[in-house]
Amino acid sequence: MFLKQQLLNHLRQIARQRDPYLASGGHFFVQEYIREEFSQWGSVEIHTFLVGSKPCNNLILNLPSQGGRKKKDLPPILIAAHYDAVPGTPGADDNATGVAVLLALARKFAAESAKYPLRFVAFDMEEYGLLGSAEYAGLLHEQRQPLRLMISLEMLGYRDITPNSQRYPSPLERFYPNQGDFIALIGNLRTIPDLIKMSRNIRQVGVPSQWLPVPNRGLIVPQIRRSDHAPFWDLGYPAMMVTDTAFLRNPHYHKSSDAIATLDLDFLTGVCEGLEVAIRQL
Repeated sequence: MFLKQQLLNHLRQIARQRDPYLASGGHFFVQEYIREEFSQWGSVEIHTFLVGSKPCNNLILNLPSQGGRKKKDLPPILIAAHYDAVPGTPGADDNATGVAVLLALARKFAAESAKYPLRFVAFDMEEYGLLGSAEYAGLLHEQRQPLRLMISLEMLGYRDITPNSQRYPSPLERFYPNQGDFIALIGNLRTIPDLIKMSRNIRQVGVPSQWLPVPNRGLIVPQIRRSDHAPFWDLGYPAMMVTDTAFLRNPHYHKSSDAIATLDLDFLTGVCEGLEVAIRQL
């Protein structure tokens, strides 16, 4: 119950008009909210990049692994969510849910470390072409920084249990359920063992989960590249997206109706719990 309330509290702060150009006040408010939340658990690094002449900011929190310095050679697991939204929507599912889970997981892993170091990143400018994640992935690649895994949290709170509520890019409908009641894990081929294990762990907490491995950077199914994992795929990192499948399920996608009232908070809470268990088992 505490986790569900915590997620709702985050959603109430984040779900607002926050396009970086047309709702810059809301965008700055959410950016500061994330920075303040992160700063409870450690020093917050701000990665600034330019879009034209506009400075934009990715916010980063690093948490040590169990055993701290003795395991400092382990590559980190990067967990990310974008905090910007398209104009005209409060973006409750897209992507206040992802940011809310990001913040809740940071709290959990600050209290009890994981086996791997964890890097929590709130990406800016996703809706303008994955710009924040592309800049950051490029920086890591340039510096030859390895990652154990990159996990993009992209819309996590919409569930519809009615038959035929779930759509797919063809021919995936032949292989997956037609009810939109599951959380999906979509990764490149390097992540297949993690997809299997994480999906199993999420199911163990009572949340249905489906997984999909994709070759060739996902280019054969362009719809699955529409989040911050894609720049990491392009640079060869092991990366996955965790998602409620966005526009393939949620009728409020990119609309003014993408409000907290449309979300399933029990589903969102279960996804958060499942992800914590799954990440601890990696």
